[in-house]
Amino acid sequence: MVRFLDDPEAAVRAAQPVDGEFGAAVVDASREYEIAVAAGMFTPHESRARNTLLVADRGELTAVYHKVHLYDAFSYLESDLIEPGSDSPPVVDIDGVPVGFATCYDLRFPELFRVLADRGAQVLAIASAWVAGPLKEEHWFTLLRARAIENTSYVVAADQCGRKGIGRSAGFDPMGLPLLDLGTAAGALGFVDVSPDRIAEARRTLPALAHRRFHIDEQPR
Repeated sequence: MVRFLDDPEAAVRAAQPVDGEFGAAVVDASREYEIAVAAGMFTPHESRARNTLLVADRGELTAVYHKVHLYDAFSYLESDLIEPGSDSPPVVDIDGVPVGFATCYDLRFPELFRVLADRGAQVLAIASAWVAGPLKEEHWFTLLRARAIENTSYVVAADQCGRKGIGRSAGFDPMGLPLLDLGTAAGALGFVDVSPDRIAEARRTLPALAHRRFHIDEQPR
């Protein structure tokens, strides 16, 4: 919607309702090309904004997610201008495959992805503006691979290119094998084939989800 890493206040200036011009264009594109589209945007919230992900499928708006984890790290304070969401991220059925969605800094919080897996997600999709910096690419790939392995799910992640973002949109299979790395090429396009059989095989071989001995709402003793 807008490049905001150089100008954080651009997020507030550009914010629109989900059914505004930007959101309507995403929904229209999904209808025209008969695909599902997930796109990041900013929506207004009082005098601030929310970092919002919308999902449209063949002309229907199917999910809206306001990012719950704000990027107050590495000397950046997203909370100066952005209000966090309070609802769990969505799982959307796309052509019979349940896809769970998250945004950027959410990637550092494994409990969020456990919630998506418990709700049936077989693909974990992340929209991101991962800020460049020391070790940041290492963190990006390590965390993407970890989320795939620990949830025996496909992970697909799109990241902004440019001076401030690392690019490196990527995909991993349910056992953590790398499937895609788009590098930093502007306008790059990549594909990851998703196989339910591969997910079932991974979860038979590594039934970690079934082996858990506690629930996230239990308190330690």
